Amino acid sequence: MKTGNTAAHAGEKTLEDIPDEDLESFVSELRGSAILPDDEEYDGARRVWNGMIDRYPAIVARCDGVADVVTAVRFVRDHGLLVAIRGGGHNVAGHATCDGGLVIDLSPMNWIDVDPEGRTARVGGGATWGSVDHETQAFGLATPGGVVSTTGVAGLTLGGGYGYLRRKHGLTCDNLQSVDVVTADGRYLTASETEREDLFWAVRGGGGNFGVVTAFEYRLHPVGPEVATVETWHSTDDAATIVRGWRDFVTTAPDEVSAEMVLWSVPDVPDFPEELRRRPVAIVAAVHCGDLAEGERVLEPLRSLGDPLFDFSGPTPYVELQQDFDPFFPAEELRYYAKSLFLDGLDDAAIDAIVARAESRPHYRVLLDIWQMGGAVARVPEDEMAYSGRQEPFLLAIDATWEEPADDDRLLEWSRSFWAEMQEYSSGGLYLNFPGFGEEKEALLERTHGREKYERLADVKTAYDPENLFRLNQNVKPRA
Repeated sequence: MKTGNTAAHAGEKTLEDIPDEDLESFVSELRGSAILPDDEEYDGARRVWNGMIDRYPAIVARCDGVADVVTAVRFVRDHGLLVAIRGGGHNVAGHATCDGGLVIDLSPMNWIDVDPEGRTARVGGGATWGSVDHETQAFGLATPGGVVSTTGVAGLTLGGGYGYLRRKHGLTCDNLQSVDVVTADGRYLTASETEREDLFWAVRGGGGNFGVVTAFEYRLHPVGPEVATVETWHSTDDAATIVRGWRDFVTTAPDEVSAEMVLWSVPDVPDFPEELRRRPVAIVAAVHCGDLAEGERVLEPLRSLGDPLFDFSGPTPYVELQQDFDPFFPAEELRYYAKSLFLDGLDDAAIDAIVARAESRPHYRVLLDIWQMGGAVARVPEDEMAYSGRQEPFLLAIDATWEEPADDDRLLEWSRSFWAEMQEYSSGGLYLNFPGFGEEKEALLERTHGREKYERLADVKTAYDPENLFRLNQNVKPRA
């Protein structure tokens, strides 16, 4: 049974170190399935969303429920195996898989239980946002989620969670009411504002450092079924003026408005005229999640900016809005690198720097996105949970996407150098769901969270994972 690539890090055991009877016992105990390198479905099971990530775990344990997760955690702990946790598999840095270890795959736990009267939803750790939106919108409800429907609920929530409802209803983690967690010692715990408050504080922005979250409970809000949107695509000939007009509007926009400014290219797909495909564009995008007529009135100044090449504005079903970007970010087919940086402001100098870089993008798929923050996000006290950066007015995201491995070095170098150049417009923090590959390691976390909050995260890590079993993440190291 012990075949395939089982290379592991120094000091970690491999499949060859595990007695046959122990492995057979583990496989038989799972209600789900254990996929090994010789199995037909192995190659599909080992892959994740980012096509750059090419790793070969010794075992993929597809967990059918909490009991399977407990069994898997105890197995890796008892045998000293490296472990990765896969929810939606969307993590850009590739933390959802590993070489030579065991992947706890939660994808079978893709369930949603909506309480429309109480306006809450319990969601399995393997769910994706498309599934959540489908179930909650049946009752005219939603919780802030991601902007690509295939994104996993778990990773997005544990890192914060930006979406189209953020300025009215906050981040995804702001709407979290409780979590169920399997910790490194195999215990099954619930954490909330009134139970294990230290753990609940930490999972809201501290990532997957503290255990395997098997269920999330969210607060829901009335949303839709349609929302007012603006989406105008402009030539970049006057991109700086368009961005300035967008900035001036969002500075005084009501909380119902969450907006982005996107510098990209017309996708090379049949939906667009052939002569315009791959042409650079500046996209003005905004969503108003309140009254539909009021939203269209409020957003009209954005729609009137410039003379767009395309105007896709208008009332949009919320479920469709959540899926708009799905075709352009497919799983496994493309190579991805996403880096981010909070901006202290968006003055003309910062805009000019971003626009200049947009003109030198090394690939037509590279997308630069300026996220408007504030509103409900900024009203949560900074120390209420682990998530950091609430007072930052804007976030710059560098989303590099390309096809060919031969372009890896060129695209990575361009993205990293741009990120470094923009430091002068930032206090240095970033959104930890867009960390690149986390190259800066602990320094990145300390800079984002600040020393005091980082030390508090280390205390929680030490309490629940003192041996750092869960280290394939934006890792907070336990105290020695």
